[in-house]
Amino acid sequence: MLNQKRLNELKIGEEFTAFLIVTRSEVKTAKNGKPFMNLELRDQSALLPAKVWSKFDDVVDDVKEGVIVKIAGVLEEFNGALQIRIDQIRLSNEKDNVASDDFLPRSVRPLNEMIDELNSVIGSITNPFLHNLIRIILSEENLNKFCRTPAGKAWHHAYLHGLLEHTLEIIKICDLMFVLHPELNRDLLITGALLHDFGKTEELTYENSFDYSDKGKLIGHIVISAIEIEKAVLKIPGFPAELKDQLMHLVLSHQGKLEFASPVEPKTLEAIVLYQADELSAKTNAYKYAIAADRNRGGKWTRFLQLANTSLYIPDNFTGEEENR
Repeated sequence: MLNQKRLNELKIGEEFTAFLIVTRSEVKTAKNGKPFMNLELRDQSALLPAKVWSKFDDVVDDVKEGVIVKIAGVLEEFNGALQIRIDQIRLSNEKDNVASDDFLPRSVRPLNEMIDELNSVIGSITNPFLHNLIRIILSEENLNKFCRTPAGKAWHHAYLHGLLEHTLEIIKICDLMFVLHPELNRDLLITGALLHDFGKTEELTYENSFDYSDKGKLIGHIVISAIEIEKAVLKIPGFPAELKDQLMHLVLSHQGKLEFASPVEPKTLEAIVLYQADELSAKTNAYKYAIAADRNRGGKWTRFLQLANTSLYIPDNFTGEEENR
């Protein structure tokens, strides 16, 4: 673990020195006509924009996405948002003994614990067609990717193993709804929960930073998931057509609204439960980490969050799980 202060622990106006990973790098021109470096940097706790206004000629060609840099700078606030003013910057070297994984956030839940929970869930699916389908899609290679992938680039569960954590949260919510509403088809609902975001294993990249792959931008995780289900069904003799259609509907409708990129809106009990469970898991996680990111700014409210369309209240006694990363 790096022996340095986390970005989300810094106060506005605080000078600091740190190793950070570059997630975006470009040269822009200021209003006065002078060039400056416009960067985006991250550690395990936060992702922040940064500016280098001078003395960057020696590094400008080498500071690219995915490289690790050491900076000396100041945390500032500009137009209501945090940013770093960099006074000195250099590339890391072998003597620094730092690696990409040092800067990528990860779930606070132990991975082995989550994998055991996932296997228990898979084992609870009694429908032989759905059980076989899950085993085909979550093959060893796919399972390893599924367990490492973040659930998003920046908004919710945006950390390594985040997709697995998000999926298990949804399953717990769905199981609670099954207790309250035993009319639900649990095997169908839980299979939909397991596979609805599987396409994110191909939609997102997460080696040096979190971003969308070309395939993800062109097709999207919903369609990728549906394609994988279609391919797996063809390998299972006698798979019931109605069961496949209902499972497909769960995947295709899980974002709830056409304007939210769902090809269809929920039209079954299982589909509406999955949509709401997905929303609850995603927004609770996103709001929690938004509060954690802004709690050291000295105010009672976060900055305005575009995706939430609001600012969030920061309780005096709030402590976030991300401190344990």
